[in-house]
Order: sequence, then C-alpha cells, then structure tokens
Amino acid sequence: MAVTFVVANQKGGIGKTTTATTLAGILGKRGKTLLIDADPQGNSTCTYQAQVEDCATLYDVIVDSEMLPLASAVQHMANGDIVASDPLLAKAEKLLDGDVEGLYRLKDAVEELEGYEYLVIDTAPSLSVILYNCLIAADQVIIPVTADAYSMQGLMQLHSTIKAVQRRQNPQLKIAGLLLVKYSGRSNLEKRVFTELGEMAERMGSRLFSTAIRECVKVKEAQTQKKLLPEYAPGCSSMQDYNAFAEELLEGMK
Repeated sequence: MAVTFVVANQKGGIGKTTTATTLAGILGKRGKTLLIDADPQGNSTCTYQAQVEDCATLYDVIVDSEMLPLASAVQHMANGDIVASDPLLAKAEKLLDGDVEGLYRLKDAVEELEGYEYLVIDTAPSLSVILYNCLIAADQVIIPVTADAYSMQGLMQLHSTIKAVQRRQNPQLKIAGLLLVKYSGRSNLEKRVFTELGEMAERMGSRLFSTAIRECVKVKEAQTQKKLLPEYAPGCSSMQDYNAFAEELLEGMK
C-alpha cells in the first residue's frame, strides 16, 4: 500500500503547491507516485496541465454520489500522474454536511488504489471537510511554514485538528515535521522565528526539518512554464534544498 503524504497549512501563500509538486517529482524518481490536488483553486492541476472539464476529478471521487474509484480519476501527464482538483470542491462542506461516511471517502478510495508507492496530497488553506478527508486518508502530514511574524498563527488550530483526527479517525497519522520555506536566514527575525518554530514543533510532538528551503527565482519561473522544479531547474538552490528535505523525510520514516 502506498505511503500517503499530506501537505497542509491553513495559511495561504505558504508554498504548499510548490512543496507538493516538487516532492511528487522527487518521489516519482524513486517509485510510482500520484499527486492528488485537493485544493479547489487547482494550482497543482494547472501546473500539471490536467483536465477539469469532461473528465473525472477528485470531486467525483469523494463528493459525487456515484463515488468513482480513485484510479478512474487519474490523469497521466508529462509532469506525472495526478488526480485533478475541481472548483466544485468548494461546495463540499454543504454537500457532505451531516454525512458521517463523508469524512472517509478519500480514505476508502486510497485503500482501493493499487500500483503506487507514494501519494502526495496538496490541500487548500482552510480547515474544511476536504482537509479532514485528506488527514484521515494520510500517513504523514508535512506543514510548510515561513519565517515571519505570522508564521505560527493558526498552527495550534491546525495541530488541534490533527490531534482530533489522530484521536478519533486515524491513530496512525503522524506529523512528519514543519518545513521552513522561502528562507534566507539573513534577518534576525528569521533566526528568532526559526528557533520558535523548533520549540513549536516539539510541543506538537514533531520536529522542524533541519533543511530549510531557500527562495529562488527558478521556482516562479517553473510555475510560469508549468513545469516541475526537478525538471526545470534541477541545480537551483531551492531544488538542492528540496532534495535534502526529501532525504530527511524518508530517513525519518525508517
């Protein structure tokens, strides 16, 4: 059965999509990998140039009454395999309201999926029923954070959500760690926040990854070109850091 990673943080603009797509690209060189876009904004879907119209999407898998198998929504694109997002996912809260089984739709779908070693799930910056689906289906949560004054806002709320899922629906779920992104390390504020994030990670029963992801213009260029960073700029500083992070992530699972 595949190892499932969820990239989550309710703060927007935090680099979730870059982290999810880059990690999927790295893992794809190690074993068959599927990216699942669970964000209604569909940034990962756009990067992969996947279809949304006239095809099955994540919406059909976890919200639609037909409950299609996950495999039927997989699109094989140049950047890799993906289950595309759908703007309709934004309506999921109302559609699944009161449906106890609705929280387990993605877990059930993932358990039936065969042939993959890794699943990476990109999520929306919100605490929604779709996020609960992702956490219940996952093995590990990766939380990207930035070294700014607002970085820890909402982290405890996200931690409370994860703890609730661990307690009630998915006791095997683990926080892989906090991943510091868009980091330069030059300001005193960044250095102080780095220390505070390490302390926060300890309180969450996790860790701050020792690898921090440096900012690099190649990241935005890759997004514009709709290419994965490992293919577009394999030697850039951000990619070097993501490779080190992936090694750290996988080593921590042994």
